[in-house]
Amino acid sequence: MSGLLQVIALVTAVASGLTGGALFAFSSVVMPALARVPPATALPTMQAVNRVAPRSALMVPLVGSPVGCVVVGVWAAVAADGPTRLLLVAGAVFGVAAFVVTAAYHVPRNDALARVPPDSAGATGATGSTGEAGATGATGAWESYRPGWTAMNHVRVALALLSAVLLVAGAVRGA
Repeated sequence: MSGLLQVIALVTAVASGLTGGALFAFSSVVMPALARVPPATALPTMQAVNRVAPRSALMVPLVGSPVGCVVVGVWAAVAADGPTRLLLVAGAVFGVAAFVVTAAYHVPRNDALARVPPDSAGATGATGSTGEAGATGATGAWESYRPGWTAMNHVRVALALLSAVLLVAGAVRGA
């Protein structure tokens, strides 16, 4: 295995691990805390988080990891062999999958939540602004947003951390 491939795999593993760790903190600390405050407080707080997140340093590992995974996955598929190839390609696939969950699930829900007026906290109804059934207004929108968002965030955590472990294992095996 090329030394450069090994370095890229390890740097990508660090990015995947950072992403998984940040998302784990969100699932295990931030979302449970927001679940304990009134929706009229939680919703605008999450809207603020979602405005800051795309402009934060978190974007470096969040976007860098899948880019590195594509490079590692293609390179390993062509140049590595045996268990090293399997580990690196699998790690790359899981890393890209974590990003796909973000882009396909979290971003659209975050964007929909951003459109909910925070001052509509007392409204409830049948269809929510988040595109999920069971809510209108801030209270209903938050109540339908939070559980699914958190569950899928756990999926992102698992995918990102599994990617990191497999990339490290492949890099070490290929050394």
